[in-house]
Amino acid sequence: MKFGFDIDDTLIDLRAHAFRLYNKKLSKNVALETFQALKRVEIHEPFGLTDAEGSAMWNNSLEEIYFTDCPSFGGALETLQALAQQGHDIYYITSRPKQYCEQTRAWMEAQGFPITEGHFFCGMQDIEKVAIIKELALDVYVDDKPAVLETLQDVKTKVILKNQSYNQHVELPRLKHWQVFLELVNN
Repeated sequence: MKFGFDIDDTLIDLRAHAFRLYNKKLSKNVALETFQALKRVEIHEPFGLTDAEGSAMWNNSLEEIYFTDCPSFGGALETLQALAQQGHDIYYITSRPKQYCEQTRAWMEAQGFPITEGHFFCGMQDIEKVAIIKELALDVYVDDKPAVLETLQDVKTKVILKNQSYNQHVELPRLKHWQVFLELVNN
């Protein structure tokens, strides 16, 4: 089978990692429960930042956010390693900026994620993600972003939504724990 995966907030817990970094950088102690209740992707509001200030802080912190000790979600790495060992094709499709593609790929490989040449797509806007998912004729695609998944309703690809506080309004098969991924695929 051909499996496709978004990276940030699907395989790795990037926003929570960034939230912890913001606490440190801003000398704050905003509780993780506050983060878990956010209804939007952006994480700056609990720190008292405006949208413009939040955008600037995110953009100025990208390398630290992307390439420090961001953890993968429990079971994600093991699931992808098992899929690779079983001979499945694994594709990564991320909207991370193009200038971080090689560094992102190297970071993912260093974490142990199985990456095959030609199976790593980076710097993709939502419409480009949808196009590559269709072109690859993926059997399964997992992402946290409803805008991508909702546009795939007319294809044979089984779409699975990685559960996040900001996507609760969406009615799609929902991955809450990586340990049950194969159950979702087979249902």
